[in-house]
Amino acid sequence: MYATQALTDLVPLAEELDKNKVTPGVLGFIVFAALAVGVWLLMKSMNRHMGKVDFEEAPDPDAKAGAPVAAGSANRK
Repeated sequence: MYATQALTDLVPLAEELDKNKVTPGVLGFIVFAALAVGVWLLMKSMNRHMGKVDFEEAPDPDAKAGAPVAAGSANRK
C-alpha cells in the first residue's frame, strides 16, 4: 500500500469527525490519572503521619475541679 493510497483512504474518515467538538484525549486522561494518584498518595501519607501524633490536652489550670462546664462555653479572658 502506498502512502498516497493510505491518505486517500483516511481523508474521508477524517471528514466524518466533528471539527467543533473538543475532547481532552489521551493526554488529558493521563494528566487526570496522575493527579488522582498523587492525591491518593498524599492522603495516605497524611493518614500515616496523623497516626503518629500523640496529643493529650493538658487540663485547664484556671478551671475549678468540681464546677461543671456548659457545652460550647469557653473560658476567655
